[in-house]
Amino acid sequence: MTTTLDQSEFEGFFESHEPRLRRALVAAFGIDRGSDALSEALGYAWEHRDRVCAMEHPVPYLFRVGQSKTRRRKTRVIYVVPDAAEPWIEPGLPRALAALSERQRVVVVLVHGFGWQLQEVAELLDVRVTTVQNHLERGLAKLRHRLETP
Repeated sequence: MTTTLDQSEFEGFFESHEPRLRRALVAAFGIDRGSDALSEALGYAWEHRDRVCAMEHPVPYLFRVGQSKTRRRKTRVIYVVPDAAEPWIEPGLPRALAALSERQRVVVVLVHGFGWQLQEVAELLDVRVTTVQNHLERGLAKLRHRLETP
């Protein structure tokens, strides 16, 4: 006999995991594909809620679900540069981030943009912590070079 979680139980799961999953998918794929991937992953989570909610680390699993369900031809993520007179970020940062590999961009954005720990990113990407550290160091080096900062 299987038990099915009701809507209120799933809402608790959703509230605790959706923000991290959204940030990871948008960091990896940009706003459009990241939003689509989030919808796909959360739809999958609802359909398989008993199994997914019982997982110890559901965010990395749902990240891969969203990634695979929205897989397209290889395209570069395009970041829109706002027309603000006084940007609150370095104006060249969006282009510099777009020039990184997907893994480097995900690691840099999640660690420095959202404050994730290296272990959390390693679980999300299903790689070792040392691999995350390598992507982080290489990504930051490329950003410094493109932005011409020491």
